[in-house]
Amino acid sequence: MLSFAIKISTWLMYRPFLILLFVVNLAGSIYGYIWYGWQLKITDPIFLVFVPDSPTASLFFTIVLGLWIFGKRNRLIEALAFVTLIKYGLWAVVMNLLTLWETGSIGWVGWMLVGSHFAMALQAILYIEHYRFGWLSVALTAIWTLHNDVIDYVFGQMPIYSRLSEYSSQIGYFTFWLSIVCVGFAFYVTHLNKSQSISVDQY
Repeated sequence: MLSFAIKISTWLMYRPFLILLFVVNLAGSIYGYIWYGWQLKITDPIFLVFVPDSPTASLFFTIVLGLWIFGKRNRLIEALAFVTLIKYGLWAVVMNLLTLWETGSIGWVGWMLVGSHFAMALQAILYIEHYRFGWLSVALTAIWTLHNDVIDYVFGQMPIYSRLSEYSSQIGYFTFWLSIVCVGFAFYVTHLNKSQSISVDQY
C-alpha cells in the first residue's frame, strides 16, 4: 500500500501530467471568468476581483502548476490555491445541490458544475504532500479569504444564485465557517509538511 501511495505521489508530479493539468485548469479558469461575465458587467469596478471566486481559485492553482513545471515555487500562491480550491469547490457543490433541493432539477450544466467544482477540491487535496507553504502564507491567505467573505456578504458581491437569494444570510454564515475550516486545514498541512525541504525561499 505504501509503495502504491509513493507511486501515485510521484506520478502526480510527472511533468507531462502537470502540463496536462495546467492546460485543464487554465481552460477552466477562462471558462469561469466568461461564466461570470454578466455579473462582472453590473459590478462596481472596486469589487471586480472579489466576484469570480472559483475561476480565481483555479487560476491560483494554474500558477502553482506553471511554477512546478519549471521547478519553481511560491508558498503564498500555493496557500491561496489550496484554501480557495477547497473552499469554493465545496461551496459551489453545496450551492448547486441546494438549488436542486429547491427546484427539483439543475440540468446537465448544474451537474457539470457539481463535478468540476468537486474536482477542484479533490485536486487540492491530492497534492497535500507537495505544498511547502508556511504559517505566514496561511495567515495572509486567511486575511484574503475572510476579507472576500466580507465583500461578498456585507457588500453584496456574492455569486448570484437567484433561486437561493432568500437564504443569503444562512449562506453567508455557512461560507464564513467553511473559510475557517479550510484555513484551519491549511495550518494543519503546514505542520504535516514542515519537515520537508523548501527549494525556493519565498513566502
